[in-house]
Amino acid sequence: MPFSLIPDLVLTRYTEVTPALLRRRGVRLLLCDLDYTLAPRSVSAPDEALRRWLSSLEAAGITVMILSNNRSSRRVETFCGTLGIRYVGHAGKPARRGYREAMDLAGASAAETAMLGDKLLTDILGARRSGVLALMVEPLGGPVGLWNHVLHLLQRPFKAIAERRDNL
Repeated sequence: MPFSLIPDLVLTRYTEVTPALLRRRGVRLLLCDLDYTLAPRSVSAPDEALRRWLSSLEAAGITVMILSNNRSSRRVETFCGTLGIRYVGHAGKPARRGYREAMDLAGASAAETAMLGDKLLTDILGARRSGVLALMVEPLGGPVGLWNHVLHLLQRPFKAIAERRDNL
């Protein structure tokens, strides 16, 4: 796969990813990053808005799995167990291994898969390397810590290119 840091679509929040949007693009498996994508890292349990969103996707026949680099398997395990969804932890994003493992578990091809995340160097680069649709959102709770502020500033030009391309 070609090297690219440009997301296919940039959204403000995960709730903008609708069943209709995914169906139009042929997606039946949605891989999601957990921290700052579906919940701020400081939030230990899913809220009602996330539960409703996941239910709407499930009702539309779209499988959702968490693909996380989180070092704490307990956090991912607990969060996903509460929701009743599968996950691939210690995914090693942007390596393709975690993406392939998730697609194999769900029986989906790259053409039927999208990745939703907030970081270019892990979520989006990994999605592009794996040949899946790359969806980017703003971090829930905002960037935390100096490194994340710098990282999110560096992401701006790539997001701007994606937004400009989407508006054509």
